[in-house]
Amino acid sequence: MIAAANPLLRLLCVVLTVAWIVLLVRVVLSWLELAGLRPPATGPLRSAYDLLFDVTDPVLVPLRRIVPPTGMFDLSVVVAFLIIFVLQTAFCR
Repeated sequence: MIAAANPLLRLLCVVLTVAWIVLLVRVVLSWLELAGLRPPATGPLRSAYDLLFDVTDPVLVPLRRIVPPTGMFDLSVVVAFLIIFVLQTAFCR
């Protein structure tokens, strides 16, 4: 289906793109934490950091129950990216 023909599909495409960007930001922040950069304890940046985790956890926590842990790598994020990619390929092209 062509997303341009249906406003609901266009909305779905926008939501999937935003979800992809939010997950990417979470991955980058987790890499920065591994590098030793810690989020602030208080303030607006901490609120944004907490909001990012509050938005992504409802998707990642169920995936973590399905995807087995592999040491320090969180493959649930990779599975989430794959799901988003498949949905974008199916509905947004």
